[in-house]
Amino acid sequence: MTEALVLCRFLHFTVVLMLFGAWVFRPLLLGRETKWLDPALARVTRWLSVVALLSGVGWLLLITASMASSPEAAFDPATLGLVLSNTYFGQVWRWHLLFNLLLVALLLTPWRSSMLLRIGLASLLLATLAPVGHGAMLDGLQGRLLILNQIVHLTCVGAWLGGLMLLVMILRQPDDHPLSAILQRFSGIGYALVAGLVMTGLINVRVLTGVFWPTPLLSGFALILLIKVVLVIAMLGLALFNRLRVKDCQQRPGLLRTSVMLEWILGIGAVAAVSLLGTLPPMIAP
Repeated sequence: MTEALVLCRFLHFTVVLMLFGAWVFRPLLLGRETKWLDPALARVTRWLSVVALLSGVGWLLLITASMASSPEAAFDPATLGLVLSNTYFGQVWRWHLLFNLLLVALLLTPWRSSMLLRIGLASLLLATLAPVGHGAMLDGLQGRLLILNQIVHLTCVGAWLGGLMLLVMILRQPDDHPLSAILQRFSGIGYALVAGLVMTGLINVRVLTGVFWPTPLLSGFALILLIKVVLVIAMLGLALFNRLRVKDCQQRPGLLRTSVMLEWILGIGAVAAVSLLGTLPPMIAP
């Protein structure tokens, strides 16, 4: 059951982050000239929102089965009702699923063209991910500040990961778009995202473990954290490579496409590490 929960968390985190990031980055990367990308982006985000809803429901069922120590309890309305009303996770998750359901409904109506509504619901969906997992470990002001820090962290991760997905979609289009200008915009915003990601990540680790890096290094929570950091560093290396090749990207679009795709895959790998981290107890320093 633990493996299924990790997989479900990974899938849900990934699609929610990409939904948020793709919609936020679309006007930032392309300005108003986005009609050539709109049909493809609409199809992708519609499917992502459905996958998010299904994986969110799956997450609830798995948590219910885990709490009740019985797989059958996941499909018992009374037990599900108790989890949704009497647990902190359930009280957060019922709002999260409502926002997800509203987003799916929005994308099936004529109002789907409203950028404000899409980003608003995607932001609420992202924000309600912050209190689950380690975000619920602390009470009072400390707990609220940790959740706020986690929201900022998820915002930076989501913008970067969704922005990379959008960049991959752009690079798959015919090569008659100003790639150098698009890459320069992405890189410029990326510096702020990386700074926010690193800073909030360090705060998370410090608050949860009592140190800036837990030990022993190669076991449990610390090992998965190390894998996540290595993946993020590799992403930064590829981002720097892409930034240095901005001027000749129009002449070698294939190399750029491969590099951005690899950076995106590494980002998804980092989300997988986070999904596993959320199920492990932090290593509290003595």
